Amino acid sequence: MNATELGLPMAVPAEGLPSRVRIHEVGARDGLQNEKATVPTAVKAEFVRRLAGTGLTTIEATSFVHPKWVPQLADAEDLYPAVSGLPVELPVLVPNERGLDRALALGARRVAVFASATESFAKANLNRTVDEALAMFEPVVTRAKEQGVHVRGYLSMCFGDPWEGAVPVPQVVRVCRALLDLGCDELSLGDTIGVATPGHVTALIRALAEAGVPVPALGVHFHDTYGQALSNTLAALQQGVTTVDASAGGLGGCPYAKSATGNLATEDLVWMLRGLGIDTGVDLGRLVATSVWMAAHLGRPSPSRTVRALSHQEQ
Repeated sequence: MNATELGLPMAVPAEGLPSRVRIHEVGARDGLQNEKATVPTAVKAEFVRRLAGTGLTTIEATSFVHPKWVPQLADAEDLYPAVSGLPVELPVLVPNERGLDRALALGARRVAVFASATESFAKANLNRTVDEALAMFEPVVTRAKEQGVHVRGYLSMCFGDPWEGAVPVPQVVRVCRALLDLGCDELSLGDTIGVATPGHVTALIRALAEAGVPVPALGVHFHDTYGQALSNTLAALQQGVTTVDASAGGLGGCPYAKSATGNLATEDLVWMLRGLGIDTGVDLGRLVATSVWMAAHLGRPSPSRTVRALSHQEQ
């Protein structure tokens, strides 16, 4: 018997935490876009279907970027219609108005733009300054809202930058405030290179709240480069955050930040939340099976410790 069959982890609630957390699953987009080999469209679609079958309610499906920049997601026009009938939210990334046009043409009702808290990453990722990128997003967000489409604003490099080092909290607050003022419905705070620690997370969320950014509008997106993703997530939950980005099996990183390793594994997150008595609606057994299935397609074991423990993959 494995641990879950023995009733583990035992649920022991802690004070000051939310009763439910919404997981924003990014494995099908943020995870697969970083694979060296292109994953067939049919496999991606099946991955999304299996993820939907685990109880996840928000699954980021793909990105409508130019194929030149992210060739692994060049099949967005084929993939999205193959999964759009699923009974889950399927947000897609749109970098500009052209991307928005492509997404709207296929009926997308949730889109995301991708900004940076630092000038260096804005230049590397978007070939623009921070303010030029915000100006580019303004018509995207405006048009999406006019269509009744939900808009998420991703903000990279909130806790550290591979070129600039430490990122001042007020700098991050300024760009978050600007994204909200554009009309974004929610923001995802990205620890793109995985350097955040719990005190830093707490300080940033408190500073955002003081600047009038509502905590319910915040999500967190941690990478596990230094093994801090779960502790940082717990710090965010203690501040009232109830949306956490995670990637099934721990897939993903960032193609423009070479020091970035995998995203927080969804299974590891669910294990921790289950132990805290926090509801996610996710069937952990099905999720593990889905990640084992995808790992077989990718030809390597999942980096998620929970997947390995529950599936008896080699450690």
